[in-house]
Amino acid sequence: MPRVEPVLLPPNGVSASLRRIAALVRRYMYLLRSSGVRLVELIYWPFLQMLTWGFLQKYLAGTDNPYAQAAGVLIGAVLLWDILFRSKIGFSTTFIEEMWSRNLGNLLTSPLRPYELVAALSLWSIIRLAVSMVPVAIAAFFFFGFNLLDLGLALVAFFFVLVLTSWSLGLIAAGVILRYGLGAEELAWSLAFLLLPLTCVYYPVSVLPEWLQPVALALPPTHVFEGMRAILLEHTFDPTDLLWALGLNAVYLAAGYATFSWFLRSARKNGTLLQLGE
Repeated sequence: MPRVEPVLLPPNGVSASLRRIAALVRRYMYLLRSSGVRLVELIYWPFLQMLTWGFLQKYLAGTDNPYAQAAGVLIGAVLLWDILFRSKIGFSTTFIEEMWSRNLGNLLTSPLRPYELVAALSLWSIIRLAVSMVPVAIAAFFFFGFNLLDLGLALVAFFFVLVLTSWSLGLIAAGVILRYGLGAEELAWSLAFLLLPLTCVYYPVSVLPEWLQPVALALPPTHVFEGMRAILLEHTFDPTDLLWALGLNAVYLAAGYATFSWFLRSARKNGTLLQLGE
């Protein structure tokens, strides 16, 4: 009688899930450590943008416009926008690199669950964000005297709102790429920029046409940039707006994960998970 080999199931439970997430993050960390170019690229663009807008702020400070004279409004907007953009790029770039290396199918046919992959990408995006933004924020203080920590405890809320929004965008972009292949990877770079004029990064919501203002206020980052200007210009902070933004983020994050999960199931059902390409 032939011997029946036991079927070994992957370990379950929170500890096993955390080990798989940590292993994937460690893999990404090894990739970053192995390439100095990757590390320089993380800091180069935020630093260049901070210098550009910082010198513009310095020039405008010599004009008669009281809004332009307010210390750090433009620099603060640039740094906060980079939190959103760099976190989004960190999430999307790491996901696309798995596709470039033809490794995504291997990961998703392993014991790694989709939500563990998403958790690892999210955690890694924060690590990349810290690597890129902390040196730039320090440079902004020494070059232009702008201290991001002057935003106080509101900075913590601003950070969470922007990072959660970036994850929502990253999940939607990843789902679309799963559906249409690497030919749609441009969405990973451009999706955040679609929000740039609507989230009022460099100007107040009142500048927009009246019919467009409700659309802007339905986007969580808008409340962050409005709150930043209120702190720097009026020295006031309304936590209600941030609570509203966090609530909106919960809806968008759920929608983003649902989109990603739906496209992933579709790719598995159609057998295209191992054939993703241009």
